[in-house]
This record gives sequence, C-alpha cells and structure tokens, in this order.
Amino acid sequence: MRHRKLLLVSTFILFTSSSYAKDHAHWAYEGSMGPEKWGKLSEEFATCAIGKQQSPIDIPSDKAVQKDLPPLQFGYQPIPLGVQNNGHTIYVAADKGGKLTLDQQSYSLAQFHFHAPSEEAVDGKRADMVAHFVHKNDKGELLVVALFLNQGAANGELDKIWQVLPKQEGELQQHAEISVDIAKLLPESKQYYSFMGSLTTPPCTESVKWVVLKSPVTLSAEQLKTFQTLYPHNARPLQPVGEREIAVSK
Repeated sequence: MRHRKLLLVSTFILFTSSSYAKDHAHWAYEGSMGPEKWGKLSEEFATCAIGKQQSPIDIPSDKAVQKDLPPLQFGYQPIPLGVQNNGHTIYVAADKGGKLTLDQQSYSLAQFHFHAPSEEAVDGKRADMVAHFVHKNDKGELLVVALFLNQGAANGELDKIWQVLPKQEGELQQHAEISVDIAKLLPESKQYYSFMGSLTTPPCTESVKWVVLKSPVTLSAEQLKTFQTLYPHNARPLQPVGEREIAVSK
C-alpha cells in the first residue's frame, strides 16, 4: 500500500509539473510513438500496455449502476492565469484554484487541460472537447473530473484563456492581469458517472478516481477551431472497461 501511494504521489508530481512534457516528451498521439506504442517506449510506461483499469472508456449509460453517490462539493475560486502549451495539450496551472470535497475527502486542484475530441465517450459518442481537472488528496490519491464541451454558445471563461493561447510549445506563461473563475466553467447540474481508471497519458498510472460530469457546457465553433488548429486530435483511444463497475448518481 505504501509503495502504491508513493507511486501516485510521484506520478502526480510528474504529471502536474510544467516541465514534465519538456523533459519526457518521447510519446505522441500518432505514428511510431502513438498510443499503441506507449507501453513499449519506456519501462515507466509499461502500465499503458498491461494495465487492467485504463482510461478513457466508453460509458454505457444503460449499464451504469444508479447509486446515491455523495454530492460533489466544489470549492473552486478565481486564479491568475498561468497557461502553457506543453507539446501535448493546453495546460492551466491551478494549484491555488481551490478544492473538491467528495465523500468527506478533500482533493486539492492542481491543474486542468483539454483534449479534442473528448477522451471519454457515453454510449459510443464523444463530445467535441473535454476539460480534465486533476486533483489529489492528502493521501496522494488522484481524482480527475471530466467536463464535456460541445459546440454552441461561446464560453466566456474559456475565452480568457484562449485570448492568450500559446501557439508554440514552451514554458508556463503567467498572466497576472487575467483572472479565471474556474467555478464558472462548470455546469449547473453536478450529476456524474464514477469509476476507477488511470491517467490517459503516459505513464498511464492506475488507481485514479474518475468523475465524469453528465451535463456538458458549450464553446463556440470558433473556440473549438482555435484549439484544433494546435491539437486536431489529442485523445487516447478508448480502453476496455473490463470488470469495472460504473456508478451514476440518481
């Protein structure tokens, strides 16, 4: 158990560090370093190939078990914008962005980032984009909240990030004059799916708790195109669900 916690903490530090992509960018979303090859690129990436609870998955809504899941208590707060194009996605540093409380456990938000199309699917359908909010608790356990984004009305909070979107891979850029209210990115309804999974990028560490919000939010066609100009497809293929239980809040 201690070894697993140390592994999770180590992975969290690597995964949330703005220097991680620069120092370890020997993987990609296509070609000879694409997802099918991740597990063979490095010993530390072996879980990408042999893991039994990998993410993302296709959520079959008719097989999800309805439960009285504890409510999501978001304690997010506005933060000065720190944004990075890390070579794999657009990353927003959010270590001062607040906490999420779930089932009496407090998880600190560290960062959020984006994938297009969404990595997770519901009944075989992926959203236009997804935002992943990465958290950990004081035990070193990871929790990721997935928020779907579909084309529709422009997204005001997203626009604050997009107006200074780094076009080239590089270091974290601080924009203290821009305040992003993370709570305003969330939908009004907080119903969700829950299951155990992994990080969706190398090293694909497992024992990650996933919370997938059922209600999407919108972004404009122009906002979507802006991201796709940089990352037309940065989503890992769907992974087998296996014997995992998927719960859904009533």
